[in-house]
Amino acid sequence: MRVKKAIILGAGFGKRMRPITKKIPKPLVKINGITLLENSIKFLSSLGIKDIVINAHHLHKEMTNFVKRKKFSSKIRVVVEKRKILDTGGGILNASRKFKKQIFFVLNPDTLWRKGYKKEFRKLEKVYIKNKKPTILIVSKNKSFDRSFKGDFNLNFKSEVLRQKNNKFIYTGAQIMNRSVFKKTKIKPFSINKVWDELIKNKELMGVTSRQKFFHINSYKIYKKLNKKLID
Repeated sequence: MRVKKAIILGAGFGKRMRPITKKIPKPLVKINGITLLENSIKFLSSLGIKDIVINAHHLHKEMTNFVKRKKFSSKIRVVVEKRKILDTGGGILNASRKFKKQIFFVLNPDTLWRKGYKKEFRKLEKVYIKNKKPTILIVSKNKSFDRSFKGDFNLNFKSEVLRQKNNKFIYTGAQIMNRSVFKKTKIKPFSINKVWDELIKNKELMGVTSRQKFFHINSYKIYKKLNKKLID
């Protein structure tokens, strides 16, 4: 793959995962004996990603120490949001500062990234390069293990992302972009949804549909269910 850089979003408080996230940050929660963070890093490394930035806030020292102990093959940096959490948009903008104009993936570690996603990430890259537009990986809500998702998006025949009254697709937690989507925005707390809404308005957000069963750690209840289930 041509893209060699990625961000893993690891700064959240994991409130819906309490009590387990009172002592450890959510990315260090284990499913089938492996942390969500390690699973995400290894998946990105398998794609040839060489430079990974992880943003952190809640219990950030545990995240930093974990990365140091593991000695991953990819270059890993932990960017700490010290004073306040920057939310998804501000977190990406802050973590991507050294990427300048380069393309990068953004990954939510709450999703269980598996080898079946490799082909879809290659398609993400292909669609981005062809259209020169940020692209998100979405999945039919019918494929979600967690049935609580109501739907975020639809797609038109040009694979442009829409937001409508009845949305059939949910966000998997993966996207590809560069810093141009933020324009002249300053580093401050804001949601990536604010950026997406503007892109959708201008028909500048593309979507790739995943065919994988969607396993996402959305709550402590789902975590307990998934931890009993062997996922290939």
